[in-house]
Amino acid sequence: MAEIHPTSLIDPAARLADDVTVGPYCIIGPHVKIGAGTRVQSHVVIEGHTMIGCHNRIFHHAALGGEPQDLKYRGEPGVLEIGDHNDIREFVTMHIGTENGGERTTVGSHNLLMVGAHIAHDSHIGDRVIMANNVLLAGHVVIGDYAVVSGGAAIHHFVTVWRYAFIGGNAGVVHDCPPYMMSDGHPAAVRSVNTIGLERHHFSTSAIENLKEAYRLLFKREEGNQSEVIDRVERRFADDAFVMEVCRFVRRMSEGIHGRWRETQRRDNKRTAPAR
Repeated sequence: MAEIHPTSLIDPAARLADDVTVGPYCIIGPHVKIGAGTRVQSHVVIEGHTMIGCHNRIFHHAALGGEPQDLKYRGEPGVLEIGDHNDIREFVTMHIGTENGGERTTVGSHNLLMVGAHIAHDSHIGDRVIMANNVLLAGHVVIGDYAVVSGGAAIHHFVTVWRYAFIGGNAGVVHDCPPYMMSDGHPAAVRSVNTIGLERHHFSTSAIENLKEAYRLLFKREEGNQSEVIDRVERRFADDAFVMEVCRFVRRMSEGIHGRWRETQRRDNKRTAPAR
């Protein structure tokens, strides 16, 4: 049976694997499922329809599966799904999804979510993401694999931060952030290629140099027709999958509302929503 401290309140309907450990003064609700090898430390609250995978470490005072801070929420049974081998540090908060966002908030595997990070409703975090202290995600945010979000950054709803991107500390992110790039500032803008991060993940020198040249062409150019610039970069680097990925992303950004491609979802939802 799971090892549960006698001061914790675990609903009998909760499903905990046999080797789960739960420290003192925790509360775990009836719709919670926790996988093998996961350790829940003290004063943790896990509620809602929350599914947690294997070998996670959940530190003191984390609050997972709570109702979203969304005035449109009407009590629908949204879900929070968390994968395997995550470190969820002190005071991290994650909320379930809502009807307007697919009723699902997801966190992948092998992520480090540092103290005070907040993941709002209908957001989706990939694998091997680092979110430093006090990072704030609004609803409907997507963070791609291997992205790093530095401390105190605040990310606007419907923003996509794609894979291997780096967000600087205290950045105000109001539009999408391309893969392999470093974004910073208020509002955040693309400043350079995430060279150090790519080197740490063993990208080749030639791949990094191609991304640097693509950065200069796409983000350091004079004002002009962006679509034509993207076309030229795609022709020049047609055989480079990384540069082509950046081009596709930038094109979608330019087509999105306020530089947020996923913002079109909110617009489309408004068009189809029944009158109240």
